[in-house]
Amino acid sequence: MSVLLARVDQRLIHGITVNQWNRELHPKRFMVVDDEDSQNEMVKASMRMSKPAGTGMSIISREKAINNFKDGKYDSHTVFIIAKEPATILDLINGGVDIPEVNVGALFEENDRVPYTKRVALDKKEVEDLKSISAKGIPVFFEYTPDDDEKVSLEDVLKKKGEN
Repeated sequence: MSVLLARVDQRLIHGITVNQWNRELHPKRFMVVDDEDSQNEMVKASMRMSKPAGTGMSIISREKAINNFKDGKYDSHTVFIIAKEPATILDLINGGVDIPEVNVGALFEENDRVPYTKRVALDKKEVEDLKSISAKGIPVFFEYTPDDDEKVSLEDVLKKKGEN
C-alpha cells in the first residue's frame, strides 16, 4: 500500500485537488473517504466525472477503506486520500492504514469552528484529532495548494493561535 498523502478538505473533490495536487502527487487513485457521501450515488457520479484521466477514484466509507487496505486492495496503487474532517483520517490511522502525512487544506468557518489560518477553521474536537494524529508521529501541515510558498506545521498554527 502506498498512501502518498491524506488531505482534510471540506469540499473533497474540486479543481485544486484534481489539478494542482494531482500534478504534485501523481496518484494512481483518488480516495474520498466519507460515510455519508459514499451512500449518495448522485454525489459519487459527479465526483467521478472530475477525476483526471488515467486515475481511479474510490468514494467509500471509513470501514470499507480500512478493510480494503487490510485486504491489500491498494497495494499496487499510489493513493491520495481526501476526507472532510480530521476524525476520518484519525479513524483510518487507528484502523491500521499507514498515512505518511496529513495536509489540512480547507475547512469553512461555520458552527463552532474558529479561524486558524486563512482557509482553515476548526472546532475543539478537530484540533484534538489533529493533535492525536501528530502525537502518533505523523506530520500534520496546513497548505491549500502545493504551489503555496510554505507548508505550516500544526505546531506553528497552534502557537500562533496561543495554543499548544
